[in-house]
Amino acid sequence: MTNGIDDREPGTEAELQLQADEEILLDELGIFGESRRKFLGKVAAAGLGALVLEIVAEQKALAFDAAEPSLSPLTVENPVTVSFSVNGMKKSIELDSRMTLLDALRERLALTGSKKGCDHGQCGACTVMIDGRRVLACLTLTAQCEGREITTIEGLSHGADLHPMQTAFIKHDGFQCGFCTPGQICSAVALMQEAKNGELSYVTADVRQKTATIKLSDDEIRERMSGNLCRCGAYPNIVAAIREVHTGKATDPMAELPLEVENASV
Repeated sequence: MTNGIDDREPGTEAELQLQADEEILLDELGIFGESRRKFLGKVAAAGLGALVLEIVAEQKALAFDAAEPSLSPLTVENPVTVSFSVNGMKKSIELDSRMTLLDALRERLALTGSKKGCDHGQCGACTVMIDGRRVLACLTLTAQCEGREITTIEGLSHGADLHPMQTAFIKHDGFQCGFCTPGQICSAVALMQEAKNGELSYVTADVRQKTATIKLSDDEIRERMSGNLCRCGAYPNIVAAIREVHTGKATDPMAELPLEVENASV
């Protein structure tokens, strides 16, 4: 030591007393033994000691302490209590009055079959049924559902017994990635009842004569399903599945393929 200046040789163990977290940092960087001494010497010589301290400080700031809760419990603003039936089960939950039915189903009731696609009511992936009529869950407030009967894709089957529409979708390969399929099936089930009620669509031939039941042509099915988008392009198969359930006549999916496609699959 000369004139208060530390003249010890750079790179010695005594040059820099490391704290435990600094030791851990160097271990993670794979710097050990002689390499560690050389590294510390170069850092000291270049005047970059602050760099190590900065890295350590960042790690401390970003470190997760398991002993402390990561997030405080979310408080519900504008709380309302809504009671309704979901797939035959009575539910009563307290939630924000602005929460959509889709978020309530997925986040509060763990019914994740209904999918959040566009969240703007344009894709139909979130379609469910309220009192038998199809709605877009992303545009429906849960607070509107007081005392209503809600049916999601999870409620169409009974254990291993699938709904006829689900069976038809599988038979006719009416889905590929499957993301839009829950909304497609819920919409298809609801439109069957709409046809039974004689409800008209844009392509109904004669809107002046309301009949008890409308026979669904392929054009009718396409029009009534136009709010449910399928980016995989399984539309022909979806139409075939709905047609089979509507008519009650089983068809062979292979018989409907163009000849060249059918031969290519052999």
